[in-house]
Amino acid sequence: MQLFVRDLTVIDFSYLCPIRGMVGESWIVDVLLDGGLDEQNMVLDFSKVKRTIKNTIDEVADHRLLIPTACSEVRWQQHGDKVFMDFHCLQGDIHLACPAQAFALIPSEIIDFDSVNAFLQKALRAELPDNVEGIALTLRNEMHEAPFYHYSHGLKKHDGNCQRIAHGHRSPINIFENGIAAPKWDEYWAKRWKDIYLGTIDDVVELNDLNLSPQAKVSPDTHYGFCYQAPQGEFQLAMPKSTCEIIPHDTTVELLAEFIANTLIEQVPNSEFKVIAYEGIGKGAISVKGSKK
Repeated sequence: MQLFVRDLTVIDFSYLCPIRGMVGESWIVDVLLDGGLDEQNMVLDFSKVKRTIKNTIDEVADHRLLIPTACSEVRWQQHGDKVFMDFHCLQGDIHLACPAQAFALIPSEIIDFDSVNAFLQKALRAELPDNVEGIALTLRNEMHEAPFYHYSHGLKKHDGNCQRIAHGHRSPINIFENGIAAPKWDEYWAKRWKDIYLGTIDDVVELNDLNLSPQAKVSPDTHYGFCYQAPQGEFQLAMPKSTCEIIPHDTTVELLAEFIANTLIEQVPNSEFKVIAYEGIGKGAISVKGSKK
């Protein structure tokens, strides 16, 4: 007997890619269970599917930075609860020193649907009852009609897992100028924030103030340093400047929508802009700025 749940959850995370660097992503998770019936004549009660499977996936992968530990460009070491990570890619070297819970260590050369699927299935097998004989996951992107961008960030004021300094989203954007859809602006922001790290200006620190691994090679000419203390611990990050945009405030989706609208008003002062900015899948914020001609 098989039991399925579509759209069980969404994983919002970032991962390290040797070509693209740090990439923000949002994947939908579908689940298919195979097994015999229990004493309730069920493979697994739907409430338990949502509670057990969703919670496990959220715990091990959501709002984390996924690291392909078999990749030759990755070096990482753990001291106590802190993990030091160095990564070389075409976009420049990336260095982090963060609590262990900020990362998911994936035993693969690359992060893709297959490697993450295997990682999640291993975590789930220990949580399922004996009558569940098999579990299959489908990881997939949302199909977008609008352009989208991949961004990574961290929210130090957040009391949940968004405080982790390197997690991200794959987000569509819809912009209206004077009440009319403006695909040129959608494309503009999709290009501007392609594989971007959105850093808050208050979190920028001198690189010498970071306590990274001895292998970290950074300079003020090539890297921004970010550091903050949050409830889960101290988070440190050095990112190539070419992959960053520094934002003058926090990077919540509400403030990002407002930032986009304000930036457009500076470019076209006499227009009204409505910005619909998403944070991953099915959620986001709307900002309206300016006045119609």
